[in-house]
Formats: sequence, structure tokens, C-alpha cells
Amino acid sequence: NAVVVKVPAAITLASSIATNQTTDNLQNPGNKIPARKGKSVMGLRCEPLNTVRIGIIGLGMRGSQAVIRLLQVEGVEIRAIADVVEKNIKESNKKITDSGFKPAAEYTEEEGRKKICERDDIDLVYQCTPWLMHTPVSVYAMKHGKHAACEVPSAVTLAECWELVNTAEETQRHFMMLENCCYDFFEMNTLNMARNGVFGEIYHAEGAYIHDLRWLKFMKEGGYYNRWRLDFSKLHTGNPYPTHGLGPVAQVMGINRGDRFDYLSSVSTNQIGMTLYAREKFGTDSPDAKQSYKLGDMNTTLIRTVKGKTIMIQHDTTSPRPYNRIHCLSGTKGMAVKYPEEQIALEPNAHEFLKKEDFDALMKKYEHPLATQIGEKAKKVGGHGGMDFIMDYRLIYCLRKGLPLDQDVYDAAAWCSIVPLSEKSVLNRGNSIDIPDFTRGAWETASPWPVVTID
Repeated sequence: NAVVVKVPAAITLASSIATNQTTDNLQNPGNKIPARKGKSVMGLRCEPLNTVRIGIIGLGMRGSQAVIRLLQVEGVEIRAIADVVEKNIKESNKKITDSGFKPAAEYTEEEGRKKICERDDIDLVYQCTPWLMHTPVSVYAMKHGKHAACEVPSAVTLAECWELVNTAEETQRHFMMLENCCYDFFEMNTLNMARNGVFGEIYHAEGAYIHDLRWLKFMKEGGYYNRWRLDFSKLHTGNPYPTHGLGPVAQVMGINRGDRFDYLSSVSTNQIGMTLYAREKFGTDSPDAKQSYKLGDMNTTLIRTVKGKTIMIQHDTTSPRPYNRIHCLSGTKGMAVKYPEEQIALEPNAHEFLKKEDFDALMKKYEHPLATQIGEKAKKVGGHGGMDFIMDYRLIYCLRKGLPLDQDVYDAAAWCSIVPLSEKSVLNRGNSIDIPDFTRGAWETASPWPVVTID
């Protein structure tokens, strides 16, 4: 299926994945490891690129903003753009030319994503399409010699997780899932603190994506194209969007680098919120109100690592609650939590949070180098307070310097495996499910991700 798909094709694909995912997950154990066909990409370094020539696929809510950000990163040229909506393409190309660059080649037909991947003047395929397109487009890009980056989640089935890993290993191309929350300022600071032993040994963490998206899911124009995210909610339960809360704490805890996920247990509440919203918005007899939705309002997934640590991840996009990613780190010397207010508690007075002046001093002492170096520019450029720009800047920087990426294909696969495996656990009364070792043992000798910097 092409990335630019007609609605019936998209619905067919979603239904097919829903059926295959459930069948596949119930029959195959989570720890079944296929044989490696290529070689490990742990710490992969590729040839430095003086200029990173980018093809952007998907110019909706996320892609259009990515154009603005990438135009302000040194060493970037946007050579080609694709979207199913022609208006999105014209608006993005105007941003490109208004910034003093040549207009990008435009693709609106269904095969546009393939043509971008096949171009000789593209180094990086940057994708902001609906979820079901993330793996197919990324795999096609890597098989055509391109580095690939896509929005979250990068995969929605276990088979897709392995396909990303296997393709990256076979092609020796970079793949990065664009988990922007790893670059938020508090998350970066707490990573720096953790690496400096401020919290002692971190043995438990919590993350979440609690964000009331009912209005956006049901929006018929201007939201998710043809309401694709609502369609996913009709077909799936579990946690379909775990990585915003999971990514930052997984990096802190050295997942895939010194430790790895072992197994999970997951439970969901009944679905209530979407039906109530549809009744109030469209009427009791409306098709949306009569529609069945499988996605429970609140999902709670508990992960245990091989080294005996735990991570709790929650997902709720249908309840009237304030936005919350939690970001809680709990260690032998203290803890940190981001929501509803950034706070830290440390020994010997860990029974209460630090006073503001002490908190501010600690945050300044352990400010992450990326925040110090490009934080002010990031805040001006924008993108969720600046974290999106830091993510893009660091991605391009690594490609230009020939460095390993901050997030690799193993991270993408492990973090996204929670999507199908949480659903499997929910459908099995919360029973524990094994999580594969996507690194095939490389995690045992890899070092936890360091506190990175730029020249």
C-alpha cells in the first residue's frame, strides 16, 4: 500500500492489521527471536553528510510544522515533499521558497512516497503520515539506501517491529523514531542528573500519555485525515501510543544498553468516553454514537526489566483530564516527577520536595548541554516548547557528523512493541507477556546513552 491511500484502502489495511495482529500475538510467544540476516546496528556510524537532503512525506499537523523547523537547521535542504492534500503541499512549498530555498519537488499521487524514496538526491526520508504507513514507508526508504525517520509509533505490530530491525541491519541505514519527548527540557535535565548519580540507582519509573483528544479524533476536517486515529480506536485496545511517556524513562534506565524489557502485564478499563462524547456532540442516534470502540479509556501497563526494575505506562485520550506524561523517576537517593508540577525530592529529606530555590539551583547545575547550547533558539523556533527543534537539530547533527543517533531502531522496536503486546495482555486478562530482545543480545555489552552535546 502506498503512503497516499484512498480511504477504502486505508480502512482495509487497518482491518487487516487488526485481524493479523490479534491472531499473530495469541499464537506466537513474545520472546521468539528470528535469525539475524544482516549485522548489528548498535552504535551504527554512517558516512558523514555535509548537507542532509530530505524528502518529507505527510504534511498535515505534524509534517507542516516539521518543514518550518527543519528549514532553520544548518545543513538541510528539503528536496521533495508529498501529501494526499494538495493544499498542504502548496503551503509547505511556500514556506520553503519564502526561506530562500528552491521549491521542493511535489508528489500528490499514491506512488509519491515510493518516488521520493527512489530519488538519487535524497539522504533522509522524514515521515509524518498516519500510523499504519510508518513501517511500510520506512522499510521502503531504507531498502533504497535512505536513512529513515518517522513519527510515533513507528510500528503497531510485532511483525513490523522486527521488519524495521531486520531492514536496518540488512541495509546498514539509520532508522529513528521521532520521539520528541526525549528532548523536553525537564526530561533532559533528569537524564543528566541520573547519569551523575543524583537519584542513586533508579529502580522504578512512570510515564504516560494522558491527553483528551476526543474533539480531534471526531473532527471531520482539519484533524486526523479521514479520522484515521478514530478508526484505530474502533479496532484496538491496549496502549496504542506508549512512547511519549516510555521513551525518556527508557533512556534514563539504560533499556537496550545494559538492561532490557523482560515482560509486561496490561489492563484497560471499559470504553466510555468516546461514546459519551459522540452522543453529546452528534446525538444518540448518530453513527458515531452507535459505533463500538475497542480502545479502553485508561490503559495501565507494567513492564519488568531483566535486571528487576519496573516501569508503569498509562494511556488515556478520552477522559476529561489535564495533560499529563508523569515522567517519574524513583531511585535509592530520591525521585523526580514532572506533572502536575516539576518537583524533586532527595535524601536526607526525601519525605518532602525541594524548596524552589534549591530546586532551581539543582536544575541549573545539571542543565543538559543541548538545552544550554540550543535551548533558547529552540524556544523561539517552537514545536512543543522547543523540544521538537532540539530533536530535529540533533538528528541532522548526527547525520552530518557520522555519529550514532540518540534513538536507534532497537529503541523504536522495543518501545513500540508495547502497542501489540499490551493489547495481547489486555485480551488475556492482564496475563504477563514476554517482550522480545530486539538487539539479539547486544544490550548486554552496550553502554547507557550518554549526556550528548554539540560542537
